[in-house]
Amino acid sequence: MQRREFLGVAAGAAGALALAGCEAPPAPIEGGFTGIDVARGHAMRDGALRSASPATVKRTRVVIAGGGVAGLAAARALRLAGIDDFTLLELEDTAGGNARGGTVNGIACPLGAHYLPVPGDDAREVQDLLEELGLRRRVAGRWEYDEVTLCHSPQERLFFHGEWQDGLLPVHGVGEGTLAQYRKFSRRIDALQHAAHFAIPTLKVALTPELLALDAITFASWLDSEGFGDAQLRWYLDYCCRDDYGAGIAQVSAWAGIHYFASRHGFHAPGDPTGSANDANPERDGILTWPEGNGWLTRQLARPLGERLRTGQVVTRIAEVRGGVEVDAWDAASKSMVRWQAERCIVALPVFIAARVVENPPEVLKNAAAHVRYAPWLVANIHLRGPLADRHGAAPSWDNVIYGTRGLGYVDARHQALDPTPRGTVLSWYRPLGPSGYDTADGRKLLLERPWTGWRDDLLAELSVPHPDLPSLATRIDITRYGHAMSIPHPGLLARIGPQRSAADDAHRGSVAAGRLSFAHADWSGYSIFEEAFTRGHVAGTALA
Repeated sequence: MQRREFLGVAAGAAGALALAGCEAPPAPIEGGFTGIDVARGHAMRDGALRSASPATVKRTRVVIAGGGVAGLAAARALRLAGIDDFTLLELEDTAGGNARGGTVNGIACPLGAHYLPVPGDDAREVQDLLEELGLRRRVAGRWEYDEVTLCHSPQERLFFHGEWQDGLLPVHGVGEGTLAQYRKFSRRIDALQHAAHFAIPTLKVALTPELLALDAITFASWLDSEGFGDAQLRWYLDYCCRDDYGAGIAQVSAWAGIHYFASRHGFHAPGDPTGSANDANPERDGILTWPEGNGWLTRQLARPLGERLRTGQVVTRIAEVRGGVEVDAWDAASKSMVRWQAERCIVALPVFIAARVVENPPEVLKNAAAHVRYAPWLVANIHLRGPLADRHGAAPSWDNVIYGTRGLGYVDARHQALDPTPRGTVLSWYRPLGPSGYDTADGRKLLLERPWTGWRDDLLAELSVPHPDLPSLATRIDITRYGHAMSIPHPGLLARIGPQRSAADDAHRGSVAAGRLSFAHADWSGYSIFEEAFTRGHVAGTALA
């Protein structure tokens, strides 16, 4: 029996038992908010801790403020350069920022970012990290990635017109006009890939007039001007933008919408022998993922730090002083203020936080903080006590998306397991709350004020469309809220913060610094992905060697 057939038979049997009433009524679904200490972050925002006098003064050579991907990358760069005298201060109880992992009922799952695309040659710093971690090695003259870590097949499916189809681009039952638009868009992306340099990380790209022209208008406006009006194509492109940027095609720049495809794998129209689908790289769509998502990567980065990593630290002040810097941080465990004196500080904080805690912030920081906007996000992890029944069509996949919904679908934490036996699992459901055709209200306010049961009800209603038995199988739903999850690459952002990207053509290209402060965060790239954050942190740490 094929694995796909086996999964379908097992899921059908589970659904039949539930419908026959052979099981006792399900217990109420437990759950709540987890993963983020909102009160701790707001204490820093409201200035409630700034008046506290330092109870302790400590010294170190370098302080890294912020333990997300950029801060962890900076710490790794310092270690590799032989600098061991540093301290990394992190607000939450675990490092990793938006790329942390957790568990629900003993099953590992992501609390945020859940995959890393196979990096291209522009992201050599990320390639080196993967090689260091044993995920990338050269075999017979070519690079290969760990098969266990590469996303297992089937990778993606879409619930469209009442059944599951392979892939996320709507194709089931669409007309020739839609397919023609797919092919046209594929060829247009291919032409743009050859005409301009789209790359990840963006700090390695010069901002040409062509790129700045795309940055100046919305993606929706560009699609209109190019004649891309098909509803299915525009839904898919809007989904992609909400997935990577937290906002829709009417809010992100044309540069961002095109960059999504042109910087990586192009756009693949079904049945089109030309255009960007004609790619000789068999791993062009490859992604690396783990049950806990990118939490696996951040845990590897944090492990060597030992006591140099200090969690539960609310940074309230960063100031340049004679001969060095001072960093004040409220220690949540001891409930006291600690002052760190150092030679240098790497500010690996979101720019809106950095602008609040850095005394007399330099113009480069004030400029960035004035123009970066953020998308709130919600991640819900749903524990299921047994396998779901499934609708007709494509087999259960790692990424499962429902057409036309506010959420971005769900990933299955057990998809990477080598044992395919259907059993209980955790589904991670993603819901962006940034501006889009789906959301116009204040997403951040809604995120903070709405009870967890409201999000539970939204989730159950959405996922019950393809999975009517999901509410009866769910035992617990843990919800993680991110008020400023990711920066949105809105029109004009590159023009305003972009000059920092290519200031120097050397090993430290893209380093943003002022005096004794170095800045490292994905915000400086205008959008939030692992490769951008890691490279920014690596560059900042290497520059101090």
